[in-house]
Amino acid sequence: MAHTGQYRHGTSMRRALRREAPSTIGLLVDTQDFAAMRHYRTFTFDDHTVYLQQVEGLLKSLAAQGTHTTVALFDPEEYAEFCSEAHLDPDSGSSRTRFTAEIAAGGATVAYTGQSMDALVPLLISRAVRRATWEYATMLLAGLGDCADCGQDVGRAAFDRASHLLARLLATAGPGTHHIVCSTPTENEQLLAVLHTECGSTGPARFDSTEGAEFATVLAVGIALESRGGVVLRTSGPDAPDRVHGWRLIRGALVPLTEGEVFSAYCTDADTGEPVAPEPGVEYRAGFDIGADEPERHH
Repeated sequence: MAHTGQYRHGTSMRRALRREAPSTIGLLVDTQDFAAMRHYRTFTFDDHTVYLQQVEGLLKSLAAQGTHTTVALFDPEEYAEFCSEAHLDPDSGSSRTRFTAEIAAGGATVAYTGQSMDALVPLLISRAVRRATWEYATMLLAGLGDCADCGQDVGRAAFDRASHLLARLLATAGPGTHHIVCSTPTENEQLLAVLHTECGSTGPARFDSTEGAEFATVLAVGIALESRGGVVLRTSGPDAPDRVHGWRLIRGALVPLTEGEVFSAYCTDADTGEPVAPEPGVEYRAGFDIGADEPERHH
């Protein structure tokens, strides 16, 4: 009987540990990625819709057991490269498990909190795009080297400058919920970063530190390359219409747009150039001066 009691106690402890062990699921978000994985014999699904339903059922089951679950974006091309470099058989469930653990440590992930698959998939894609943008912008800054005149690290100086401009912008914007978008053109693509902040009547603005770093990095690229980027701020508050302000980036400074320029930028289709009807309940205003308290710029 004593041995039976010890066995039950040990089983109970293992179950408790299992509930506290986090779980990660690699998700194939679209039909193209799903079709690529169907080439492997050990991947047994043959319908993407059914696959998503089964994943959602598994997520709900893990959540019901009290298991914290993270969903990671599973990219078949990256998986094949991973298996080749690690000398693993790609047609193996254990290889897929190992790859999923790798991307969970350094890739785009979303914590499962009961979202539907219709909400989870776009969120995961958005997270992946943001991460890719951040990595590309960071690579650009790192490759700029030192300033030939002053010896400063150009990328670091630009990031410090961008962080300062963001801090000044938030300090001047005042209370409310702020949605800020930075657009920076590069030789190969248009970089976009989005930051959501909450600011009360007292105290500093509150925002996700990762989002803040991503935003500052994209803005820093525009500063370092002296590209003609821009920043748009949309502020929401109780019992008041939303307000939209805008700035253009010129030689490391955010220069306010006029009210007409803000209206034109916000009410023009970026792809076609055609006018778009203004949004009801939104006021389009000129950008405001964010102050002249600025650190010394790099040469």
